[in-house]
Amino acid sequence: MASHPTYEAHGQPYVDEKASMTAEKQDLGGSRDVFAEDGVHQIQYKTLSWQAVSLLMIAEIVSNGILSLPSALAVVGIVPAVILIVFLGIFGLYTAKLLVDFKLNHPNVHTMGDAGYIMSGPVAREVLAFGTVAFAVFASGSELLSSQQALSTLSNQGVCSMYLVIIAGAVGFLISLPRTLDRLAWMGFLSAIVIAVAGFVAMIGAGANPVPGRSLTVAASSNFFDAFLAVTNPVFAYAGHFMFFILISEMRRPEDAMKAAWCLQGFATVFYTVFSVVVYVYIGNTVQSPALFSLPPAWAKATFAIALANFLFTSGLYVHTAAKLVFVRIFRHSEHIHSHTLLGWTVWTLLCFTGVAVAAILAIAVPIFSYLIGIAAALFAAWYTYGLAGFFWLHDVYHLKGGVDGLKGRPIGTILAVLTIIAGAFICAAGTYVSIKLIVEAYASGQVGKPFIC
Repeated sequence: MASHPTYEAHGQPYVDEKASMTAEKQDLGGSRDVFAEDGVHQIQYKTLSWQAVSLLMIAEIVSNGILSLPSALAVVGIVPAVILIVFLGIFGLYTAKLLVDFKLNHPNVHTMGDAGYIMSGPVAREVLAFGTVAFAVFASGSELLSSQQALSTLSNQGVCSMYLVIIAGAVGFLISLPRTLDRLAWMGFLSAIVIAVAGFVAMIGAGANPVPGRSLTVAASSNFFDAFLAVTNPVFAYAGHFMFFILISEMRRPEDAMKAAWCLQGFATVFYTVFSVVVYVYIGNTVQSPALFSLPPAWAKATFAIALANFLFTSGLYVHTAAKLVFVRIFRHSEHIHSHTLLGWTVWTLLCFTGVAVAAILAIAVPIFSYLIGIAAALFAAWYTYGLAGFFWLHDVYHLKGGVDGLKGRPIGTILAVLTIIAGAFICAAGTYVSIKLIVEAYASGQVGKPFIC
């Protein structure tokens, strides 16, 4: 790493803190890749193709997205919901482009925390790094709950749900253990296939068993709370951008990252739209969330059985992401990153275990965990997927393209970046408000259960 200027003061070495911070900032923002390979390292990270990255992202994003989207159509109507799903898919592609450009301009950025440090210093790094880890752990817990729901459905509610969460957590822990993402790529391929197949099976099941006398809504008027509650489903269905920097850091050719983003957003947008419309048209306004519970029991079991592999894989992938951020933060540019050292593997295993354990405890012990997931998504995913991209564009244009003159010379880009920041702030504030109000109403109505129960 870059050396920091030192001086002698009263016989003691004195570190110039300002120069130290500048040197670290240059290291994070410079041309040195976070996983600089020399061909002789025992652990090679930069091995992912853009196809593998696209499959990992599809497996991760589409996993829970399809479960809740049809219910949004029942609240706001089929036309507004479809327009919103398509718009957010396009918006997500735009913000992905901004993230990819920022990563290419700053090769040593590995996480959102690194990007925050380049833009605003150590406080931003800690906040964004914490948010990434927290959101990844919460998302892993969400996947554990989906796995538990799948296993409970398959067992006819015959096994205590706590045990099922623990079983799913054990599988997720094993999946998270490989040190490099290329070891997970083949599972990402299978996971992307099974979630797509599960979606098609659900659509076939809904079409083969339409709800008699169902009602459909083309467009519905609603109050802000109900409308935005429904809108949060498609908004957070695209919430996977927080992993982009980590994934791109392990690509053989980071400049191909936009190919993966095009595949991800293109597939997710089309699949979300088709799945939501088909399921909603055949089930109607009584569609539940998760939508699979609206299917006849046999079809629900078949769909959950197929999707289970995806839920388990995605839970492990989220834990891997959280562990990778902390691991690289501890051992950045040290031998423990690229070599099979006892300390490196011990710390890595403990990080993965801790991530799974926290996710499982949250899922089991916190009755309002499903609501807390909404708060975490509002606080962090709203910024990672949308708002921060605007800051990244403004920062790089200002610092790399001529300062204020560079911004004035790109009025359309500047306006879009500012609107992106405003959109992220609105989603964050409104999503947090809706989630907190849901918790208050759940307690008031006695819907909150007790911890550690089956």
